[in-house]
Amino acid sequence: MVDTKPLSRDDSSALLIQSLARGLAVIRTFDHDHQRLTISQVAQRAQLSRATARRFLLTLTDLGYASFDGKLFALTPRVLDLGYAYLSSTPFWEVAQPHMEAVVAQLHESCSISVLQDNDIVYVARVPTKRIMTVTLGIGSHLPAGATSMGRVLLAYASEAQRERYFATAELTRFTPRTITDPARLRELLREVVQREWALVDQELEEGVRSVAVPVRDAAGRVIAAMNLSGHASRVTVAQMKREFVPALLQASARITATLMLRSPGAGRPSGLPHLERPRSEPPLPRRLSL
Repeated sequence: MVDTKPLSRDDSSALLIQSLARGLAVIRTFDHDHQRLTISQVAQRAQLSRATARRFLLTLTDLGYASFDGKLFALTPRVLDLGYAYLSSTPFWEVAQPHMEAVVAQLHESCSISVLQDNDIVYVARVPTKRIMTVTLGIGSHLPAGATSMGRVLLAYASEAQRERYFATAELTRFTPRTITDPARLRELLREVVQREWALVDQELEEGVRSVAVPVRDAAGRVIAAMNLSGHASRVTVAQMKREFVPALLQASARITATLMLRSPGAGRPSGLPHLERPRSEPPLPRRLSL
């Protein structure tokens, strides 16, 4: 008989597979600024002994997740399979993609979807606009939640425990003179997000970048992600974002939820939502997110 009793924190700690945790820590030592590392560097960054780091690196190499040129180790594209396992197991991203593309075609600005992970947002879907110079964000990119429009949406709709944990552990860094670093003011903004159902950040993370985000709900009405549009301050005014971007995002979010409800077992037309026809210009649903 399967034991379905919920695990306590103590039970979970006892069942922790330390070798798996260490292996994941080794993978996370590689990033944009550390693409090729020696055994010693991996050991230092993962806080492991050199011998332990060597065993994990050789195992990853043998499995095809890392490469070794005789001195330096590097991750291989096979690591992407781990991320795609998450994306492909969640049909939400496949549903959201065409609606994001429709918004980009309408407003000519990049559209993204993210989820909350610890104190950061993580990009799980993105449709960039076609410009000569665009922001280099992709699937898996992390940004601080408190200074981003999507982060504020996700924090606003998070559970009280999760939100309090964020304020207890997050460092509210000042990225620009406009960045809000006062916890009381940030809490006030989060309450406003729930009241109006959108968040706007004006050059708080980076000078010249404005973004607005809305919540995305699943078939049960729970907020599972945030979706935003971002643009350069020289191209898009705050008033324009409120007037044009917010309605477009809210409509796209409603279409995503309506589609999810229709796909749910036994679901009919979503109650309380209008019948939303799919835009004629939308492409067919992709098999996989385009990166």
